[in-house]
Amino acid sequence: MKVHVKTKDEVIVISGKDKGVKGKVLAVSPKTGRVTVEGGAMVTKHQKSRAQGQPGGIINKEAPIDASNVMLVCQKCGKPSRAGKKVQDDGTKIRVCKKCGQQID
Repeated sequence: MKVHVKTKDEVIVISGKDKGVKGKVLAVSPKTGRVTVEGGAMVTKHQKSRAQGQPGGIINKEAPIDASNVMLVCQKCGKPSRAGKKVQDDGTKIRVCKKCGQQID
């Protein structure tokens, strides 16, 4: 399964309970088609202490959400947009914003 975003991309959640949350992609799982967004889909986890100095308890962490529920945010225009591919003169492919044509890193 192919995912349209990469790790460290700036995305916005477009559907679900966390609609409108903007954040960086922390992890991508192409096998399941899910991404983990910083500050999105927060869940509570009851965690046991593993090491002697590490405390246990209830922690908040990000849960993975489906990749179709996030949209890439362009750095130049700041709006959510689709990513297109463009071939440069030297033959390398780059991702570009469909709205403004700016290169997405």
